[in-house]
Amino acid sequence: MTDPRTPPPLVFGDLQGCRDPFRRLLREAAPTDDTPLWFAGDLINRGPESLRTLRDVIALGNRATVVLGNHDLNLLSVAAGLRKPKKGDTLDEILAARDADDLIDWIRHKPLAHFENGILMVHAGVLPQWDVTLTLELAHELERALRAPNWKETLASLYGNEPHRWEESLTGADRLRVTYNALTRIRFCTAEGAMEFANNGGPEAAPPGYMPWFEVPGRRTENVTVVFGHWAALGLMVRDDVICLDSGCVWGNRLSAMQLAADPAERVLTQVSCARTPPR
Repeated sequence: MTDPRTPPPLVFGDLQGCRDPFRRLLREAAPTDDTPLWFAGDLINRGPESLRTLRDVIALGNRATVVLGNHDLNLLSVAAGLRKPKKGDTLDEILAARDADDLIDWIRHKPLAHFENGILMVHAGVLPQWDVTLTLELAHELERALRAPNWKETLASLYGNEPHRWEESLTGADRLRVTYNALTRIRFCTAEGAMEFANNGGPEAAPPGYMPWFEVPGRRTENVTVVFGHWAALGLMVRDDVICLDSGCVWGNRLSAMQLAADPAERVLTQVSCARTPPR
């Protein structure tokens, strides 16, 4: 149970290795020393200071609550030898660090979903058929697999777009893959929860029959506030029940953070400008 005297959390959108904007945003938001700091995934990659940004967040200790994003998991895959870095990745400093193994272990022990005081934080989204209880159950299954000795085998099994929808009967790698894709990759899905991964544009880019996951009628997380990042083309979106905090810092736009009071009218947004990261 959270101490009622603890200030509401200050939640950050995708940092992606943009350390200078992150430090400026912390100064601008000026949280008290007992304010919890939450991060909606993608701490690293594409920005110019992935290693130092990661170290800054680790140094926050128990004050920081981090959920994993697709870029964080991509680092694990590269470190495990399952993937090669992509053009534009900024992972080399982390992989070459003297304590690289410790950094990788820290990342793979982070959660994929966090729920507290009516707020559900994930990196990308949730399927409309999932309520909070099921979302956390599935996230915990994947977390346990990523923390196990055979975590590299688990990672190798996660990549792929099929199955593209949730079924209660899913087991093994298929079940973990749907969880991974929903929590770290989803943007669009059908009313039945079939996911689509080819489009990363804004809501207007939805293919016929698809819609942003949070627009599905009867979504089973409508009764909580879902906070996420991942979708720079959507950008900052603030509703009582859904908040997207990926405002495209790594693309030269803004870095956003919001103090999430229980009453939506008392929530406070802080933003700073960002310089576009030069292409590598």
